[in-house]
Amino acid sequence: MDTVLSSSSSLVVRSTLPPVRSVSSPSKLYSATFSFNPSINGLRRNRLPLLRSVSSSTVPKFSIQCGAIKEIKESEFQSTVLESKRPVLVEFVATWCGPCRLISPAMESIAQEYGDRLVVVKIDHDANPKLIEEYKVYGLPSLILFKDGQEVPESRREGKKK
Repeated sequence: MDTVLSSSSSLVVRSTLPPVRSVSSPSKLYSATFSFNPSINGLRRNRLPLLRSVSSSTVPKFSIQCGAIKEIKESEFQSTVLESKRPVLVEFVATWCGPCRLISPAMESIAQEYGDRLVVVKIDHDANPKLIEEYKVYGLPSLILFKDGQEVPESRREGKKK
């Protein structure tokens, strides 16, 4: 049986079809049970305001795809960072790192605003273990500023240690 109850109006619609989905409001303002029948008495059920639960399949996945920021690998580090004419801000990140995701918009903004004076690159922590070991990256996200092929003293900023 199809039944729709609403606190805003006393609307009850009945059908002989078996229920497919039931939805209840936590505040008990309304509850609804729906079937595949698209319309009863001219009412379209898919237009009713219902609470939806967010499943893990609807949550966006994080990946290291960058707009103004270039992702580099160990093989590109020498030419991109150490041989650059401009200062380079290197961000060490990981796909599983929550704080890395949080600062990503700020890093994009920095890359766009200072793009004419500064190169901003990302390095994936898990895919580049030699760089992680060489530069002693112990926390994520880590930011290191390089100028003339050298790490700028006291420029390093690290997140929580792993």
